Amino acid sequence: MKVIPITPVQAAEDGQAQGLYASEGKLYPRSVTGLFARWRWAFVWLTQIIFYGLPWLQWGERQAVLFDLGARRFYIFGFVLYPQDFIYLTGLLVASALSLFLFTAVAGRLWCGFSCPQTVYTEMFLWIERKVEGDRGARMRLDAAGMDLEKFVKKSFKHLLWGMVAMWTGFTFVGYFTPITELGMEFLQTRMGSWEVFWVFFYAFATYGNAGFMREQVCKYMCPYARFQSAMFDKDTLIVSYDAGRGEPRGSRTRKADPKALNLGSCVDCTLCVQVCPTGIDIRNGLQYECIGCGACIDVCDGVMDKMNYPRGLIRFSTENAMASGGGRDAILHRILRPRVLVYASILLVLTCAVMVSLAMRTPLKVDVVRDRAALSRIVAGGMLENVYRLQIMNASEEKQQYRLDATGLPGLSVASERVFEVGPAESRWVAVRLQIPYGSAASGSHPIHFEIDNGADARVREKSVFLVPR
Repeated sequence: MKVIPITPVQAAEDGQAQGLYASEGKLYPRSVTGLFARWRWAFVWLTQIIFYGLPWLQWGERQAVLFDLGARRFYIFGFVLYPQDFIYLTGLLVASALSLFLFTAVAGRLWCGFSCPQTVYTEMFLWIERKVEGDRGARMRLDAAGMDLEKFVKKSFKHLLWGMVAMWTGFTFVGYFTPITELGMEFLQTRMGSWEVFWVFFYAFATYGNAGFMREQVCKYMCPYARFQSAMFDKDTLIVSYDAGRGEPRGSRTRKADPKALNLGSCVDCTLCVQVCPTGIDIRNGLQYECIGCGACIDVCDGVMDKMNYPRGLIRFSTENAMASGGGRDAILHRILRPRVLVYASILLVLTCAVMVSLAMRTPLKVDVVRDRAALSRIVAGGMLENVYRLQIMNASEEKQQYRLDATGLPGLSVASERVFEVGPAESRWVAVRLQIPYGSAASGSHPIHFEIDNGADARVREKSVFLVPR
């Protein structure tokens, strides 16, 4: 069998070798104003006020939101969670996934276009870039020019500002795991731990690289959501749509020209919709997986329509069914509450209510029972058979608590060790517990018993274990 080598080169029409793979050129998104741009910046402000501000909020004498991995305690306002509360994280992740399915089924990639960290930080970095280097045309000319003092100063200042934002972002991220005031003092005194230094710089580098350089590449090639979004779309999902029936055939013309006389549609082929797109696509070619649904093309197209005295909406949020039937807003709203959306919404509502009720009814006490493997069962003075246990008592409240211990399950079962324990606020304590029964009062084997721990008020826990009786 003859083997034909395959190389990434093909012959061009003019006889010159041409590579099959060509690197993409740098995108220079044009600034845009309008309804969706204002919404996008509103979410930039909202998400970053929460992200940068939350670690500085205090709750009593501690940080309001703190994930203390070393102590294995997670503080979220008035809640103190332990690793045993992992079920709540599971519920949060499932609720987040269902929310993504619901909002995607209703209105496409709203998360990507308005709240995704990649979009948010790209908007912030682009704003800095525009302020320093100018809008699209000025940036293109600056990059095409040779290196001189002006270019060096602008580029250096831009990267300095990017670096400052990235470092503050990394510092804030670590501030969720180390008390941020302590972290700030350690930074000023150059006493930060090695892991803290690593994660500050790692997160800063990721922010700097993704928002400053990779930008649309993350959305197009790294984000899995772009690849499986089509599985969550249907013909009644709101997406950014180009009205080809109204816009074609496209072509340039003066403002006073009659498009019907020129046999032209409403699209003036200005390409501004392409120039403002953060992923560089042409929405006039139809929906593409690179589209993040940010609405920038809608804003700029509406501006062009206003200047041409044409009706707005050549590019708009619409559905495939509405575009095909020519239906308006009423037709779109009529199909929002379809079975798929109702199922997602119902499951999400039930799950959210269940998690909230569970949190509200949560007992601020956790107990783990571990048998002492060094001495499973032994006979002690007084003819008593004794089993030894180790209990981890975790106080999930923020006040010192006093707990009383009892054990039930066997005739004559008694607690031969200390029965009252004090545990500090949001602390855990290991205690050794000795249980005894009269020797011969129970048959050999493993007998179920229960530990009952309570504080005499709102915290009571019943944990199951076994008492071993040897042959």
